[in-house]
Amino acid sequence: RRVHGGILYLPMFRGQVQRGLKYAWIPGQVPCSISQRIPVIAMQNGVPVPAVMVFLRPISTTTRVFSKKRAKTVPAPPEGDNHDLQDTASNSTTDKTSEQVPSVTSESVVEGEVQSDEKKSTEEDSNSSLVSSKAYWPEELMVLPLTQRPVLPDTGMPVHLTDEHLLSIIQNNFNRGRKYVGLFFVKNPFRDDKTTITEASQLHEMGVIGQIVDMKRDLGGHAFVHVFGLQRVSIDSVVSNRPVLTVKTKLVQNKMPNPKRSEYIKAYVFEILKVLTDLIKNQPLHREFLIYLRQHMDDNPARTADFAAASTTAAGEEIQEIVECVDVDERLAKSLLLLKKELELSNFQRSVAKQIEDKINTQQRNMMLQEQLKMIKKELGLETDEKEQLLNRFRERVKEADPPKHAKQVINDELNKLSTLEPASSEFNITRNYLEWLTTLPWSKLSTDNYDLPRAAGVLDEDHYGLDDLKNRIKEFIAVGKMLGSIQGKILCLVGPPGVGKTSIGKSIARAVDREFFRFSVGGMSDVAEIKGHRRTYVGAMPGKLIQCLKSVKTSNPVIMIDEIDKLSKGYSGDPASALLEVLDPEQNKNFLDHYLDVPYDLSKVLFVCTANVLDTIPKPLLDRMEVMRISGYVLEEKMSIASQYLIPEALKESGLSKEHVTIQNEALELLIRSYCREAGVRNLKQQIEKIMRRVAYKVAIGEATAITVTSQNLEDFVGKPVFSSDRFYDVPPAGVVMGLAWTAMGGSTLYVETVALISEGKGRLHTTGQMGDVMKESSSVCYTFARRYLSMIDPHNKFFENHEVHLHIPEGATPKDGPSAGVTMVTALLSLATDTKCSAEVSMTGEITLTGKVLKIGGVKEKIIAAKRSGISQVILPAENRRDFDELPEFIRNGVTPHYAKEYSDVFNVALKPNFNPKPSESSQ
Repeated sequence: RRVHGGILYLPMFRGQVQRGLKYAWIPGQVPCSISQRIPVIAMQNGVPVPAVMVFLRPISTTTRVFSKKRAKTVPAPPEGDNHDLQDTASNSTTDKTSEQVPSVTSESVVEGEVQSDEKKSTEEDSNSSLVSSKAYWPEELMVLPLTQRPVLPDTGMPVHLTDEHLLSIIQNNFNRGRKYVGLFFVKNPFRDDKTTITEASQLHEMGVIGQIVDMKRDLGGHAFVHVFGLQRVSIDSVVSNRPVLTVKTKLVQNKMPNPKRSEYIKAYVFEILKVLTDLIKNQPLHREFLIYLRQHMDDNPARTADFAAASTTAAGEEIQEIVECVDVDERLAKSLLLLKKELELSNFQRSVAKQIEDKINTQQRNMMLQEQLKMIKKELGLETDEKEQLLNRFRERVKEADPPKHAKQVINDELNKLSTLEPASSEFNITRNYLEWLTTLPWSKLSTDNYDLPRAAGVLDEDHYGLDDLKNRIKEFIAVGKMLGSIQGKILCLVGPPGVGKTSIGKSIARAVDREFFRFSVGGMSDVAEIKGHRRTYVGAMPGKLIQCLKSVKTSNPVIMIDEIDKLSKGYSGDPASALLEVLDPEQNKNFLDHYLDVPYDLSKVLFVCTANVLDTIPKPLLDRMEVMRISGYVLEEKMSIASQYLIPEALKESGLSKEHVTIQNEALELLIRSYCREAGVRNLKQQIEKIMRRVAYKVAIGEATAITVTSQNLEDFVGKPVFSSDRFYDVPPAGVVMGLAWTAMGGSTLYVETVALISEGKGRLHTTGQMGDVMKESSSVCYTFARRYLSMIDPHNKFFENHEVHLHIPEGATPKDGPSAGVTMVTALLSLATDTKCSAEVSMTGEITLTGKVLKIGGVKEKIIAAKRSGISQVILPAENRRDFDELPEFIRNGVTPHYAKEYSDVFNVALKPNFNPKPSESSQ
């Protein structure tokens, strides 16, 4: 028990202080008797909690306490040892109190209980109250602001103070016998412990006069002022606000009810007692309030209403309404309403607690029954324990998987290890997860390959249009497998621009040979563990992607697609490209070692298909292990066929339409491809067709139309304004401007080379712009040197390069450009500028040139021819060594394009510039 001055806080027994307790003995203090006991609402962590405040008084210098067996004398404490009992009432009336209290002897104390006249004791307790009963209080009061809860008359409450300045002033006044303060509730905007109250406007106008009973700090150092409400008052005026707010108050009298309504008032009082009785069933802490109310009711309804409201845990604003309510009738009604709310809240809390208790009991009961059932089954031999079941399951999996000898040995060792471990140990779970992976892998399971070539051809044609070279290579691959009796693991690399169907081709290969298909992307991968797995010592360790794939497909010979292999990155966790060297090497992947499994696994029967947009970023050792197969972009005719056979039917199905709802004319489809979808693939074309179908579905859904025809005239209504108009910057190129052909990751495109000259006597030089790469810059230097030499051969009297500074530019400067294949284009542009000769608008060219004028072979012929056709070019100059590449193109791509083959630059000059070339006459002839 803890003592604060004259106040002793006793623990409750079932919500009530034991009524037989009349005296208390505090070690190190004087013996005390209980003079007054008041139930209060204390604030605990900001929550109102019912409590009991007990007032004590010293009774004698020596007290003898007897038991049945022996008695002992308790000496009185030395002088000055009762310094904690600093209450003014106890200090000033010690002698008087000791005279009033009867002496306690062995004859009057038996077994620790006082045997005295109960009635006399009750009278003494009521007369010795520590709370003043005077009818007069000072008008000028120092304000003690309340921020959590107001105090009502005839009720007490401990007030927590954080303002040390205010606390010291109250302490000084208390020591001088000035116990009265004004208790006023702070208004909401200023209800903060850090806000200092200096104005009456910050407070509610009506409060109560309070008497300070005690001031103490708890063990945590928090200061508490224990106050007791006496009488309602209102603020009349402000006397001073320094050092603390002091106000002049006036008493507020209750408006007593009409005597004719006595029965009405009595009904209210009895209903309040009834609600308190009901509250005791749910909250035993309210028992003390009910006892106190019955003892002190004394036919005063105003006091009953105040005490009933104080016994609730209502919010401060609601209690303030009771403080400001002068009409006793209305106060009784409001107090009863607060009690009713308290009862409803208590009932709800009780129901929630009962539901939780029932749920917990049900769970415990089920758990107990489950354990009993397990023990019964175990005793009858119907069931073994979980660890034994786990071991049996692993052994059955080993029989089904039939792993090789080295793997079976590791599995058996791990099973023996698992049988000796306790299920609660961490090593048990690690070993269990390791065995899960070892026993679920398809060590010897192989799917049966299908070598039916006509069926394979039908599957490839069904999924893709065109791509004859690639389809023939796949059919050859299947034919070799048919002759050998098995399709051994191969590594194919499909290279092409986005949207040409590289990923879907991998699915078609798997479907053609009846194998399982698994795809994972390595774009941006920088951790070797994604390929080779983690060491088992790490928390959350897992095998790599390849082992996860085999567990997923449940066969050892699937088709695995490694997507975006050209976008591998390198980080602090290693180089995944180097890890793939073992995976994609047929000679090494027979014994692929995953870091997690730590057991060799045979990947030689897996068919690997990789995809990439470019080959430049793939490491050369990795590229050597793959068979590269290029997929070029699609021309107009191919795109129209793909749209008609694949994209439009699929878009109709996904949008819930049928052929009767929408028709796209060929002219509209051709315009869509030319003006909106010029990329090499068909991904953007698919998105535009889906956009058309969504617009049609909306019109059909709202009843605007039942059948819609998309034509070239109304195409803009569905897809907006055209994105492309023409690749040509010039209808008729001026002198110094020539169109070339280029290859990019997105397919082929046309490329202009522009040149202009500035007069610079005797200081001829070349300046280049257009975000050219290092290779292209070197090529421009070679072209400039060769152009000056070639000009001196065809026009010896032309001194253009000696007297002019030449600026060579390639448009679209935001796009990086590199490569040597623009050599002949740059030479032609320089000679066109020097000789003031225009190049034909129907001619474009590509080819690398040497310093002596040789035209070398280039790549990407198909993409470049497609770009030339898209721009309406009818004549193309190609290196002579690329004749075979052009001849192998499909006839519908070659139609409309006339090739010119060049071994040396003179062949290019004869086609591009010679028809319009006029050499300058010599100065002597002039």
